[in-house]
Amino acid sequence: MSEVEGWVRLLLGAGLESRDITIVQMGLRAALVYLVTLLIVRMAKKRFMGRATAFDVILGIMLGSIVSRAVTGNAPLLPALAAAAVLVGMHWIFSWISLRWHGFGHAIKGEALILVRDGHVDEDAMRRAHMTDKDLWEDLRAKSMSSVEQVSLAHLERSGELSVIKARADPKVVEVRIADGVQTVRIEFGS
Repeated sequence: MSEVEGWVRLLLGAGLESRDITIVQMGLRAALVYLVTLLIVRMAKKRFMGRATAFDVILGIMLGSIVSRAVTGNAPLLPALAAAAVLVGMHWIFSWISLRWHGFGHAIKGEALILVRDGHVDEDAMRRAHMTDKDLWEDLRAKSMSSVEQVSLAHLERSGELSVIKARADPKVVEVRIADGVQTVRIEFGS
């Protein structure tokens, strides 16, 4: 065994069964896995940890599972980190392909649905999204909407978030007559 292998085995418990890894070795493994995972995730696209679609969430779950096994010794350290890098690489490649081929992006990321247009709820879109009226109202209230008539457009985005464009309010018109009756001033509010 070379000197480097001896140090790796001593410090990280490489090649040991999980039950034989010491507290110090587990701590050092955790620090190393954290740093390597941070570098790997930084190579991923920015929205991976932002507004996640199912495509992004799956990567997060799998990445967490793989690197946790590397920390605890339930998987060999370097192969587990290599697997994590491969997953992030695949995610990056799939994102790149979906940017250039919208059909592929639609297949792996899903589609946005218009649930409300000009104050009218699209019941078919609601069924396709498996959303109830109560679900829609919960999301609309979170966007400070008290009636569906206030909504010009409501999209259920691929991330599962509801984005809302408010309808323009009808202007309120007030006419003011000057006392001598000669001049009329028209003032509009709410436009």
